[in-house]
Amino acid sequence: MRCRDAKQKLYAQRDGESESPEAEALQEHLAQCPACRAYQQQLSRLDTLFCPLTPPTRTSVSTDKIMLAIQQHQRITQQLEDIRQQQQTRVAQFKSAGAALAAITFFTLSSIPLLLLAIAIIQTDLVIKALAPLAGVIDVLVIAAEYLQTGVALITRDNWLLSGIAFAVVVMMGMWLRLMRHPQEA
Repeated sequence: MRCRDAKQKLYAQRDGESESPEAEALQEHLAQCPACRAYQQQLSRLDTLFCPLTPPTRTSVSTDKIMLAIQQHQRITQQLEDIRQQQQTRVAQFKSAGAALAAITFFTLSSIPLLLLAIAIIQTDLVIKALAPLAGVIDVLVIAAEYLQTGVALITRDNWLLSGIAFAVVVMMGMWLRLMRHPQEA
């Protein structure tokens, strides 16, 4: 037997495919060839490294345990379904209550300006007395609005506003191009 055939037989024997007449010829060749014997020892060392030391144990599960697990699963599924139905009924109740509350809030808040208008028309003396402390704030707001109107008129005349926006856009584009360029090595 040649060494190449012996190595193939060693692989076959390792996989459990060896036949008995060839096994005897392989043993004779291994007794005579030190290279093939070393190869066999190397294969056996690899087998011990990569194969588990303890054979896998099979666990036996009884049908009673399986049926118990199935019943438990069904019970849990039923409980989850009950909880889901309870949540759906609660959500439906909250939807109807929420819609009613939203309608009441909307009508209440929308009637406040009408109420204030009615008070201003009917009780003008009361409105004047209520707005007297706010006279200073109202004057400041009127003056600020006049300044704002003057500033807007100045900016919009001769297209200053458009020029300012164009300048800001150009500056931002320049900054963006500066930030997006490739980094330079030192």
